Amino acid sequence: MQIVEVRSVPLAAGRVTDARALAVAGAACISLTAVFIRLADVSPATSVFFRCALALPPLAVLAWREHRRSRRTSRADAVRFAVAGALLGVDFALWSQAIMLVGAGISTVLVNIQVAVVPLLSFLFLGTRIPARFVATIPVLFAGIALTAGVVDDGATSPDLLWGTLLALLSGVAYAGYIFVVGGRGTAATAGTQVLVSTAAAGVVGSALGSVWGTVDLAPGWAAFGWLAALAVSAQVLGWMLLGRSLPRLAPEVGATLLLLQPVLAIAAAMALLGERPSTLQLVGCATVVATAWYVTSRPDRSR
Repeated sequence: MQIVEVRSVPLAAGRVTDARALAVAGAACISLTAVFIRLADVSPATSVFFRCALALPPLAVLAWREHRRSRRTSRADAVRFAVAGALLGVDFALWSQAIMLVGAGISTVLVNIQVAVVPLLSFLFLGTRIPARFVATIPVLFAGIALTAGVVDDGATSPDLLWGTLLALLSGVAYAGYIFVVGGRGTAATAGTQVLVSTAAAGVVGSALGSVWGTVDLAPGWAAFGWLAALAVSAQVLGWMLLGRSLPRLAPEVGATLLLLQPVLAIAAAMALLGERPSTLQLVGCATVVATAWYVTSRPDRSR
């Protein structure tokens, strides 16, 4: 696996700019994911099953069109897409339960621990040097997580909040694995196939893991089904297609940084649409996590 380097030549810069715009659009599409899951109010297994199953038909059409253009996917890439999808399924299941425990906004912020995990994966598997600023800001990042979890806020701390925080963080680790596997190598020309294979694998793995908190309900009701359908179309198809076309063109850490738009929009949506009201210290923690993650991955490393 090879990290895509961003070079300062006009053509490459234009392509990188386009890829970044697609990544931002994808993050915006999936920013309502947690809100839709909360509004559906179903078990994690049910939400994972429907968000993936309903997305498969349109994704299959897109993959078929790629195949007709002779953009074939190698067996090795198909396996890689499936492995990434399995990690995504773990993310889906753990995050769905975390949403029910800590809320849509906070859970979305905590999942972004991935921005710290991706550089570690690059170091372990690719030998990529970890920037000094990354090491220096880790204590600040974990302080923000503690504030978000309500550890220092007597009015916010509860077993559900702490357990949900742990699930959200583990979800973020799995999400980092997905970004690393998909973002380090590949071609945007086969994005439809990548998202199709990954979504199918995510549906199987996520539904199985999510069954820990309740089995799949095949008749969740029309209201819940409507929210799950909106989730599948906006996030699982549009959002992940945009990310599938952009992440292969970007270094993993760059893609992870651009996805930080998602938690900012998610907090605003959760407060506006769900009436969630995090405490002041929790909001400070959320801001700390997002700001620290942005600093770690977006500032140029002057020591190079």
